[in-house]
Amino acid sequence: MKLLDIYFSLKSDLDLVERRLLDEVHTSQYNLKKASSHLLKAGGKRIRPVFVLLAGKFGRYDVTKMAQVAAALELIHMASLVHDDVIDDASTRRGTPTVKAEWGDRMAMYTGDFIFARALVLLSEFSDVRVHQLLSKAIVSMCEGEIEQIRDFYNKDQNLRTYLRRIKRKTALLLSISCTMGAMVADCSPQVVRLLERYGYYAGMAFQIIDDILDLTSTPKKLGKPVGSDLRQGNLTLPVLYALHNSPDGLRLRSLIHRDMSQAELAEAVRIVKASGGIEYARQMADRYMEKCLSALRELPMIDARGKLEGIAHFINERDH
Repeated sequence: MKLLDIYFSLKSDLDLVERRLLDEVHTSQYNLKKASSHLLKAGGKRIRPVFVLLAGKFGRYDVTKMAQVAAALELIHMASLVHDDVIDDASTRRGTPTVKAEWGDRMAMYTGDFIFARALVLLSEFSDVRVHQLLSKAIVSMCEGEIEQIRDFYNKDQNLRTYLRRIKRKTALLLSISCTMGAMVADCSPQVVRLLERYGYYAGMAFQIIDDILDLTSTPKKLGKPVGSDLRQGNLTLPVLYALHNSPDGLRLRSLIHRDMSQAELAEAVRIVKASGGIEYARQMADRYMEKCLSALRELPMIDARGKLEGIAHFINERDH
């Protein structure tokens, strides 16, 4: 099933999510409203809302509740992006200027805080304590992950375990929660909730590894940012870590990675990583996570939503942007 077909089948529900998102970033503070709407208007894959909606199909589906959860989780994701762009000193995202670039660091941080707070207000309308416990623990873990990422910028001695823990907190956790919360709010059975949680987690791990590959292999037009941005910012991803430990040019690569990398140094570093087999190693790792993702999916009831989740999984693993 093609991704566009999946999104088209959910169009009316996703339109409701979009309206909720627009409502939630509304404020009488003009600059805050403009900054909050900026990233929203830039679009995105909306994969978290899609996961919420499809997970809800396995239980008692109430589109109003589903849209509310979906909007809240997308707001949390958006808030994290605004904060990330400040930390990473990023000037573009999805091919458009970041909130940081348009309004500065201080406004960007307050905008991220505002969007995050709106998500919490939206979810406060749910009485199920499990929803709030799940989200609270996840937010703590996400914040810890961000601090670890900052700590490990340009750290050429970090290991695979550190990397995997980081991408779990950075990406996989929120995708997993999107599936879990969608299932919880739809009153799915505990077994279905657990399987969807596993699906989202493994899909999220594969998603981030593919993202890290594309940062080195795609084009600026497809990425919406310069190739090698993660490496230049000191975020050492799986292909780079593999090259540092396995390439015959590993020592040269270590010398190239520093806070003031020139464009020529970045280009040479990317060439070393590509020649090391690091891209292929990362791809194999993503494939293993994707197989676990599909394995969890196969245990779920055979309904239309399961086929759509499988289609999204294949898109994640095969995408080029």
